[in-house]
Amino acid sequence: MIIIAIVGYGLYYIGDYYHSEVDIQKFNNSDVNIKTTSNGLLLDSYGNNTALIFYPGAKVEYTSYIPLLDKLAENGVDCFIVEMPFNIAMFGKDNAGVLMSNNSYNYTNWYLAGHSLGGAMVTEYASNHEENVNAIILLSSYSTTNISVPVLSIMASEDHILNKKNYEINKKNIHSNFTEYVIEGGNHAQFASYGNQKGDGIASISADEQKNLTANKILSFINLTSK
Repeated sequence: MIIIAIVGYGLYYIGDYYHSEVDIQKFNNSDVNIKTTSNGLLLDSYGNNTALIFYPGAKVEYTSYIPLLDKLAENGVDCFIVEMPFNIAMFGKDNAGVLMSNNSYNYTNWYLAGHSLGGAMVTEYASNHEENVNAIILLSSYSTTNISVPVLSIMASEDHILNKKNYEINKKNIHSNFTEYVIEGGNHAQFASYGNQKGDGIASISADEQKNLTANKILSFINLTSK
């Protein structure tokens, strides 16, 4: 009976996640072509020089990040969104390597980005592969390992999910150019499109405004750090 209960809880935990509110076809158009990859989706733009690989937050359906990344793709940055096993990036932190080693892609600039736990897992992968990475972009996240490439950290003032104490403690792990930006009025969940998150703060700006501000900061950062 104990084994059955453990298995039952495990199945419940795996199935209990934040579902995407995104209509994918709405974003699949002449400007951005959404393609299936071996481990997720590619938002393919007119650009062919720069790519960003994105790791979702824990227990968040990966397609929730299409609205944000579509704003980057519309500006020439091809965006890969990784579909994580059980929607938890911890189980797929090496997926960036699968994409970067694929001979079908010939990008000069590679950026790694992630939201919450996805950001932490991005830094774990990048710490062992920094020679292949231009920079890292963290959304409501922090690095628990030493990083020597430039890092852009974007937070939101009403985010009640991010552990601010741990965030400050782990700043010491970043040993290169560090840029920090706080979105006033934003919260944790509005970086994506999966509805409200339990325990999060109440945003005073719209989800679209938060995504626009985020995308603009990322694009500026990419322009400064690309080859």
